[in-house]
Amino acid sequence: MLHVGDTVARLSHQQDIFFHIDQIDQNLNGEGSAILKGLNLRLLADAPLSDLISKSPFEVANYERVDNKMIYQKLHKLTSQRKTDQDDHREFFEIPGRVLQLDGDQDYLNQCIKTYGQMGIEAKGICKSEKEQPKVIRKILQENPTDILVLTGHDGFISGKRDFHSMDSYRSSRYFVESVMEARRFQHNRDNLVIFAGACQSNYEAILSAGANFASSPKRMLIHAFDPVFIVERIAFTPTDQIVSVKDVLTHTITGTDGVGGVETRGQMRRGYPRSPY
Repeated sequence: MLHVGDTVARLSHQQDIFFHIDQIDQNLNGEGSAILKGLNLRLLADAPLSDLISKSPFEVANYERVDNKMIYQKLHKLTSQRKTDQDDHREFFEIPGRVLQLDGDQDYLNQCIKTYGQMGIEAKGICKSEKEQPKVIRKILQENPTDILVLTGHDGFISGKRDFHSMDSYRSSRYFVESVMEARRFQHNRDNLVIFAGACQSNYEAILSAGANFASSPKRMLIHAFDPVFIVERIAFTPTDQIVSVKDVLTHTITGTDGVGGVETRGQMRRGYPRSPY
């Protein structure tokens, strides 16, 4: 018997992704279906209960171990590269760009904010559902000045749909587009406010057209929960007089150019001189 909160995988997809059951529904025929939330991928999906298999604590721990190893390798590469840059400018001090992240998932948000802190980035997180984000983003920006805005949560290309350009084919893309448009009404300059928006399989072209600097997903792929974090790290620690290399920043993500992309963007870090001995 499956319950909300259980960790499961889909038999029809060779159990490739682990999910939490977010919601269970019954139709008129008594057949059950579930809304699923990815453990490490920003994906919201649905599946009949008959297609789901429960995963044991051992299986979940092993799944998370593999994922954590991949995240550690990416973080280690980023911090090593940054240390080299800092050694070349050791007489200066650094003020990285500030981050404000709105996320429809509290668990993912907590993980992201913790990781920003570990990387030395000042960040604030606010949990708002994808549908709520367009309604509150302007007020939140007025109350929380920031250099980098991250708009994330869950999305997905709806099963049975065929039009990759229609907003009706996506669970949440329209809300990301509307949120970016509202944020751009507040600050139109893409260098004064850098925006990442989107989740798994989001309408990449529409989100960029709305005014985002980076978005998901060029090939409507699943993206990792930390992909926005890795992109933000590069932007936050690139000096303001330099342009972030789009190709370079995407090599630091987990899903790469299939999952995320963007446009040339000016860095958000300011160097100061002299460095205080205290």
